[in-house]
Amino acid sequence: MKSIFEKTSYDELLARLENLQATSPRQWGKMSPSQMLEHCARVVEMANGKDPRPQALPGKMLSWIFRKGFLSEKPFAKNSPTGPDFIIKDEPNLELTKARLKELIGEFHQLGEAGTDGHVHRFFGKLSGAEWGTSQYKHLDHHLRQFNC
Repeated sequence: MKSIFEKTSYDELLARLENLQATSPRQWGKMSPSQMLEHCARVVEMANGKDPRPQALPGKMLSWIFRKGFLSEKPFAKNSPTGPDFIIKDEPNLELTKARLKELIGEFHQLGEAGTDGHVHRFFGKLSGAEWGTSQYKHLDHHLRQFNC
């Protein structure tokens, strides 16, 4: 399974981000390209420990049902629900947000598995460093595919 901590997967994600434009056609969902970038930036901030959040009550009760699929090789499903903390309502500047996301991804990559081990996911709770690496790759891949990137 690909991980954002692998150099080739990390480089692939950054190259795909470069292909995203304000006019990139959305294949599903409601987010614009810039909203998607901001959404992903906030998730990476949580993952790298810059914006720690406790596990939400619904996650404490239900995450065991979805955990296996979340961590499997199967890509995330289209139109998956988004946590309310990560819904972007304004329209951020695409280029500034893209640069911020790339910087956050770089910081996350540098932390590696050891530096992210035990960080709390808002729904799934504590994840190992390996789980963070694969889940962040899957999340970014999901949203880049959303815009054919």
